[in-house]
Amino acid sequence: MVDAGGPQDQAVPIRGLPERGRALCHGFIESVTYAPASEVAAFAAIVSDHDTLPAERRGRLRVIWLGRRRIPGIDAGTELRLEGMLTVKEGMPTMFNPRYEILSRQENQ
Repeated sequence: MVDAGGPQDQAVPIRGLPERGRALCHGFIESVTYAPASEVAAFAAIVSDHDTLPAERRGRLRVIWLGRRRIPGIDAGTELRLEGMLTVKEGMPTMFNPRYEILSRQENQ
């Protein structure tokens, strides 16, 4: 039996992510990108720490769900917990098809 409450299950801020490997993190959706109908289905979002400045690259994570055009509840301002494998794509930490949990949403949604 595995203890689910161990330190390996602690979500870290985006800024604290390793460069590669399995990670559990939390952050806020900064922006989302919808693929046009003429391209392969992929839904992408930029997730950042709450205190990340717009010009900073550190503290940002690109998340891409392949085969999806939209994910209900995933919009700018939504707080998420993400789990998946990290890689670097175009100089930015990236997760493909991570597990996710919506932690909170903006009040007006």
